[in-house]
Amino acid sequence: MTSPPDPRDETGKEAEPRLRLLAVTACPTGIAHTYMAAEKLAKAAEARGIGMKVETQGSIGAENVLTDNDVREADGIIIAADKDVAQDRFVGKRVLVVGVADGISDPGGLIEQVQRAPVLGEDSGSGGRTGSGAAASGGSGGAGDKHKGRSVGYKALMNGVSYMIPFVVVGGLLIAVSLALGGDPQADGGLVIPDDSFWKHVNDIGVIGFTLMVPILSGYIAYAIGDRPALVPGMIGGWIANTGELYDSESGAGFIGAIVTGFLAGYLVRWIKKASVPKFVQPVMPIIVIPIVATSVLGLFFIYVIGRPISWVFENLTDWLGGLTGSSAALLGVILGLMIAFDMGGPVNKTAFLFGAGLVSKNPEVMGMCAAAIPVPPLGQGLATLIRRRYFDDEERETGYAALFMGFFGITEGAIPFAAARPARVIPANMLGGAVAGAIAGIGSVEDNVPHGGPIVAVLGAIDGMAVFFLAVIVGTAVTGVTTIALMSLGRDQARAGAGSGDGGERGTAAGEDVRAAEPVPATGGTGTATATTTATATATAAAPTTATGTATGTATTAEAPAPEETAATDDAEEAEVLSGHLTRDTVKEELTATAKEAAIREMAELLAASGRVTDVDALVRAALAREEQGTTGLGEEIAIPHAKTDAVSAPVVGFARSTEGIEWGALDDTKARLVFMISVPEAAAGDEHLRILALLSRKLMDPGYRQRLLDAPDGGAILSVLGEIR
Repeated sequence: MTSPPDPRDETGKEAEPRLRLLAVTACPTGIAHTYMAAEKLAKAAEARGIGMKVETQGSIGAENVLTDNDVREADGIIIAADKDVAQDRFVGKRVLVVGVADGISDPGGLIEQVQRAPVLGEDSGSGGRTGSGAAASGGSGGAGDKHKGRSVGYKALMNGVSYMIPFVVVGGLLIAVSLALGGDPQADGGLVIPDDSFWKHVNDIGVIGFTLMVPILSGYIAYAIGDRPALVPGMIGGWIANTGELYDSESGAGFIGAIVTGFLAGYLVRWIKKASVPKFVQPVMPIIVIPIVATSVLGLFFIYVIGRPISWVFENLTDWLGGLTGSSAALLGVILGLMIAFDMGGPVNKTAFLFGAGLVSKNPEVMGMCAAAIPVPPLGQGLATLIRRRYFDDEERETGYAALFMGFFGITEGAIPFAAARPARVIPANMLGGAVAGAIAGIGSVEDNVPHGGPIVAVLGAIDGMAVFFLAVIVGTAVTGVTTIALMSLGRDQARAGAGSGDGGERGTAAGEDVRAAEPVPATGGTGTATATTTATATATAAAPTTATGTATGTATTAEAPAPEETAATDDAEEAEVLSGHLTRDTVKEELTATAKEAAIREMAELLAASGRVTDVDALVRAALAREEQGTTGLGEEIAIPHAKTDAVSAPVVGFARSTEGIEWGALDDTKARLVFMISVPEAAAGDEHLRILALLSRKLMDPGYRQRLLDAPDGGAILSVLGEIR
């Protein structure tokens, strides 16, 4: 006969079923914060004797994926994410939706909250995406909770923007390169690419990328709201919005029209899903009925209801502009600049451009105003990413470089990713800079003899009044860049004030602001993907030792913390290699002598040089300090991970050192760095390997017991033995 449980064991709660929770963590960049939140949640659950499995949706994709069996047996699900996460698999379960920062700052509070969160219903789950209006009833835990998930509008917009960015970059750069390398200068200063030439084909490919850009934005906004059945109506609706010929307009509705059709398609599909239909129809609803009905309704609605008024408005706007040609040149320049910068290739922009292009032969000064304003949005946004790099994530910084290139060639659409992500901040900044550029060009009587804009037309000799033209472009660009930074700084300050009053701990984000611009992502260094992710189900009893979870392949493991005597230095430990051999005994230092961050980075660079993989210590130091200017690499919890992508190293290398007193590193929790890792990889290897190392470190170091053992290790060999647990 089985003896009754001892009431002293496990605080006398063995008779109660063990609580089982699931979690999903995700941040826009999918690097450090995704794994930090996962580790914090797992540790908080472990400390409470609660079973938890965490799925991480990082830059490599979903790891440690929750299975149907996991969901079936779960008592609740925590979604700590600042990006789109599917919820339909959690129908019938208690679901709590919060930001990823909440998973880091208050994991224990989330575990308590999810136990009383509302149950996600069939209607709530049918939308399938985190943050939907329906999901709020089963996700955020109630209006009174301090943890709030992102709204469906925010996440849907970010979903569309993230998928659109590659099309903008590829299309814009291919067009610019084909013009630069394959264009033949004309007598009037223009560029023409010969038909049937190699560069003409390159240009055509770029045009296809630009053409697909708008439907992609619309489609993936719709997908984030209505799930897969909304993808087709969203994309076709975006194509219709961008094709003015369908509703008798000389220019389409552009990316603003795409945002409208994306939201309309998403919510239309969600509404259709609620319809009660016979069982025999249900299997074909998501693949036939919903896409056909939603696409037809949305397309015809746009053409007959929205499209024709758009056409009428912009025809009359063109007539109105025609009446201003005899008025003040500065006023006309301001108006044209505002219009050019407003929607960056959309109907307002096209109306101003076509107005100027139509007067090239009669009044080239009008086109001169347009030409000065055309490059300002992409150049200004590119400048902003250089002025305050820490306000932008890696993807945006890379897009900023592309925007600068596109701006030079007069491709205003290069600013669209920034405007779509932060319309309330970017569009006003673009318009202000465009108005200034247009006004200066108008006052200076700048003339453009070809229907194109940007510095390229001046370089090719199509501009009369070149000095004033470049002055207009430079001043307009500076105004846009500085205004963008000022507005983003204002948003960050407002969010910090909100965080101080208990808004759940999100740092530096404002309502409607893209978290990517505010989230201090210490473990960023490129747009590549991480290959090591995820935490596993945390299993513990009151007497169990500290565990460390996760492996490099995302497989759930539980490693028991070794006893202190097991970490003693041995001959084998002296020769051990950690992190695929990137960290060795030669790159481990027991105590840093530096007391300031810059000196510590130089000392770490000299330590890495002992590996023989550093070809230029000074260049490595410069690269690491440049990375610090983008945002601190102090993770908090007494950890700093400075890192650099530079050809000053011949192969990936990692070093580790301790500081007894700690070094001020600018960490968000105000702790001094006592555990310092330094990572450097060559530019050519800066993708997967760089992020893999960062992901492994940021995950493992969330274990306080592991950190303490690193601090307590008596010598270099013992330190290396502890570091050997990082896999």
